Amino acid sequence: MNPQQWLEQRTFHHSNFWDLRWLVEQKERQGLTISLCLPALNEEMTIGKEIVILKSELHDRYPLIDEIAVIDSGSTDRTREIAASFGADVYLASDYLPQYGQQRGKGENLWKALYLLKGDIIVYIDSDINNIHPRFVYGLVGPLIQNPDIHYVKAFYDRPLAFTGGLRPTGGGRVTEILIRPLFNLFYPDLAFILQPLSGEYAGRRSILEQIPFPVGYGVETAMLIDIYGKLGLDGFAQTDLDRRVHRNQDTVALGRMAFGVLRTFIRRLVRDGKAQFAEELPSLMRQFEVEEGRRYQTKEYTIEEVERPPMIELPEYREKFHAAAAG
Repeated sequence: MNPQQWLEQRTFHHSNFWDLRWLVEQKERQGLTISLCLPALNEEMTIGKEIVILKSELHDRYPLIDEIAVIDSGSTDRTREIAASFGADVYLASDYLPQYGQQRGKGENLWKALYLLKGDIIVYIDSDINNIHPRFVYGLVGPLIQNPDIHYVKAFYDRPLAFTGGLRPTGGGRVTEILIRPLFNLFYPDLAFILQPLSGEYAGRRSILEQIPFPVGYGVETAMLIDIYGKLGLDGFAQTDLDRRVHRNQDTVALGRMAFGVLRTFIRRLVRDGKAQFAEELPSLMRQFEVEEGRRYQTKEYTIEEVERPPMIELPEYREKFHAAAAG
């Protein structure tokens, strides 16, 4: 289908999948298992509420998800303790696959979740959502259960900016609109039809997620889209409107570092796909500035390399765990 047809046919609203009993029946009929991954770093203020709400409705009352796991980057607060107390499986990312070295970042947690969790479908939900609701899960797995041709579902929503004193009803998605959407329109125009490419909530089939590399840092969401698109085309995707997401927002300076990392990941794929060439390797050093008293400018330097983990299917430990029967 062309991109406009895709937009009309593969864009859903979470209310399309309100019938949890039907979703569970279809999941069981297809013999599917579904795992929920909550990547975390110092999220003690929100992690407990997320687990309580999602577990009570989607695991205990309606067995839509088979396991709930927190993959932690090394929190220094009570994130892991709280998560375990509310019934989630808790993993410290650095404890697993240590033979491949240690990296820190959301992408590292998402990558290791493929090894640690058992699901045929993996749902990734950020751990800092203040208005968590079961729709964040069933709205994403619904299209996968309903249509076997869909392999990856992306969330979109209104993202009010949280600030002291309340909420501003519009805003958010700043890196998307200033950086990612222009780049997609230029180089991967089909992907410009994905409404919020940097949203932190998505669900995918293990069969495709195991085939793609995972940047450990800021670039993981962008890389997922480009790499899955390269294997399946736009027809492998769907997107679901989750209405509204309220979370902690980053300031513009922090978003600048995020944009730098995303851009490095993006350019790496442009080169790989033959869409661009560069005479020299791109620098990994980003400079930002702070103004001190007396109008002195303080240079702040950050090294942002965007290390990438290989496709999980390439690891012998993973193949032995998930594909041993096929190999035999």
